[in-house]
Amino acid sequence: MPRSNYSLSVGIPLLFVFLWSTGFIGAKLGMPYAEPFTFLLVRMIIAAALLLLIAVFIRAKWPRTAMLYLHAMITGVLIHGIYLGGVFFAISKGLDAGISALIVSLQPLITLMLSVTVLSESISPQKIAGIALGLAGVIIVISSRGIGTDGLVMIGLISCVFSLFAISAGTVYQKRFCADIELLPSVCLQYIGNVLFLTPVAAAFETMEISWTPHFIIAMTWLVLALSLGAVLLLMWLLNRGSAGQVASLFYLVPPFAAVEAWLLFGETLTPVAIAGIALCGAGVALVQRAKDACSN
Repeated sequence: MPRSNYSLSVGIPLLFVFLWSTGFIGAKLGMPYAEPFTFLLVRMIIAAALLLLIAVFIRAKWPRTAMLYLHAMITGVLIHGIYLGGVFFAISKGLDAGISALIVSLQPLITLMLSVTVLSESISPQKIAGIALGLAGVIIVISSRGIGTDGLVMIGLISCVFSLFAISAGTVYQKRFCADIELLPSVCLQYIGNVLFLTPVAAAFETMEISWTPHFIIAMTWLVLALSLGAVLLLMWLLNRGSAGQVASLFYLVPPFAAVEAWLLFGETLTPVAIAGIALCGAGVALVQRAKDACSN
């Protein structure tokens, strides 16, 4: 494989995983100063405005039909609004963060099943083995950090399960209906759809008050630039180039990356067991990636 192609096939997925994993750090910094739906609403407004300016400046090609606009907005509501809103809401209601991470980490399994049934993507024994290894690694990483159940409430659990199915469905929906939309307009429309979704939700269930502290501003700036622009644009690019199941397998690397970041930034324990789990996650993702490459050769 040429060096340039290798950099794209390995470097960009790893960059995506790193950026996506830092969302937990940004949320930890910013959520004490704003309620979850309000927090996400402000983030989506800023991100949509920035992307709209960029798209207009570079004269991006917008979709030609109203149905494509609607498809992009539905994708945004699934991947960003319901997924992120559900996880943040679950944690705010007392669901243990470790349990919520474990539930959401089942995404590759759900996405793989949906991609096979909806997109007719192929599934090989190697791909199944990779998914199983990645799942085992995620469970090891999370359990090694200690999962408490104090404050667990049913509404939080249900919310987190909705998040799991939302991002899985959104990944497949994007691949099925939005692959022909240019990248910047597609993501911009996703955020506009999210603003339309989150505004009534935040107004109905929250006070919409924000404490504009330095920590909140830093967190919001990072989440907008690194996550809503950088990571999401990379996710859409990866979905346009690869299978939904193959891209979803990358999410197995998010909990291990977050564990390492928490160890570096907050001094949280990273045990040998957790390191072994990280290695399993990497092996599982590598198997899924190689299965995809084998099919394309």
